[in-house]
Amino acid sequence: MRTAPTILHLDMDAFYASAEQAAKPSLRGKAVIVGGLGPRGVVATCSYEARVFGVHSAMPMAQARRLAPNAAYLVPRFGLYREVSEQVMALLRDLSPLVEPLSLDEAFVDLEAGQTAWDAESARLTGVKLRGDIRAVTGLTGSVGLAASKMLAKIASEQAKPDGLVLIEPGTERELLAPMSVRTLPGVGPATGDHLRRAGITTVGEIAEAGEDELVRLLGKAHGVALYAMALAHDVRPVVAERDTKSVSVEDTYDVDIHDRVRVRMEVQRLADRCVGRLRGAHLSGRTIVLKVRRYDFSTLTRSETLRGPTDDPAVVREAAARLLESVDTTGGVRLLGVGVSGLADYTQEDLFAQARTAAAAASAEELEHVEPEETQEAVEEPVPPAERRWHAGHDVRHAEFGHGWVQGSGLGRVTVRFETPGSLPGRVRTFRSDDPLLEVAEPLPLVERRPGDVGAPAGSPAAGGEG
Repeated sequence: MRTAPTILHLDMDAFYASAEQAAKPSLRGKAVIVGGLGPRGVVATCSYEARVFGVHSAMPMAQARRLAPNAAYLVPRFGLYREVSEQVMALLRDLSPLVEPLSLDEAFVDLEAGQTAWDAESARLTGVKLRGDIRAVTGLTGSVGLAASKMLAKIASEQAKPDGLVLIEPGTERELLAPMSVRTLPGVGPATGDHLRRAGITTVGEIAEAGEDELVRLLGKAHGVALYAMALAHDVRPVVAERDTKSVSVEDTYDVDIHDRVRVRMEVQRLADRCVGRLRGAHLSGRTIVLKVRRYDFSTLTRSETLRGPTDDPAVVREAAARLLESVDTTGGVRLLGVGVSGLADYTQEDLFAQARTAAAAASAEELEHVEPEETQEAVEEPVPPAERRWHAGHDVRHAEFGHGWVQGSGLGRVTVRFETPGSLPGRVRTFRSDDPLLEVAEPLPLVERRPGDVGAPAGSPAAGGEG
């Protein structure tokens, strides 16, 4: 185990909600809740202002609305969050070649491997600079934990929240851990926590006092030995750079079960396109197309098809997903649909467009040999009416006359828009017909406007906080 606090854990503060507040001046300092807005939706994250009311991540959205009825409720904008995450991860990679991302907003960094820190003081200075750089580049804040191990660095960043820095000096770890709940340790979930509580063990210090033999008796050899070691602040897990992504997928849960087969097909096509967008954004391709269907009775079915080589062609993924859908009975109604791609690679086999049709063509080849010539002519596709535009709360729009804004709400043929940008003052609200030809969906604007000579945090960004 190393003797200097050179493992850094970064956790962005209320990431999705903070990004929305940075993008929308009228929401700064107010309760913001991001997640699925339907009756079956859940909270993805919420601002600290919303947490005062008892709202937290993974809470049913209906419960959140009861607790904080006046909060701003927004649909996630994952494209924006990924863009900001990439900016943050780039700053981390400037510190060290060993960066282990855990999610869009969280990562471990081995500062010693990057020779950017070698003792407590250099580690602290690196953490302070990193927090300033993140604020300057993204307009957001992150909490930093520094310690001699991954477990302790993560605990330190939790103590630093929000917008702070905590460094755990080597030699003080056991004293720090002793009064903490057993749930603080990695691998101790509700079930293990209850099992330990029934044995009279509720704190990390009590785990250490119980001894390894008692932990093994209670939890088994592997879990007991590992838990006892962590209670003694022993954690030798290394920082592992860039875990391989195993799959890319998207899914939607619907407020009302879908019974119309045509609508189900259209949703699958839309999800396939979104999935390919994520695939290309990660510069990946994949061989296996996966369809997920959760039916009205909560039964969940998955179907998959493996191609001869990797692809990122939307037409190929759409056709494969459509074929998979044909094998699923959806007559009772569908509450969730998902499309994914696995078997990932960083290259694409260019001739897969024809391959995607191989299975379907082979199945009907024998029949086609006996069909009259006029019946084998290519069918003329019926024109498909354009899909009705969907206005998601929180998403960006642009009006030909009033400029850039975001959707505050929509319904009954109307859409309400607040016109403001990350660098502006809180903007005015206007309501339009939902089919207004002057209003269109827009791309998110950068959270920080770059100007020559800019130094430090931009105007209107969250205020800088002190160290924890």
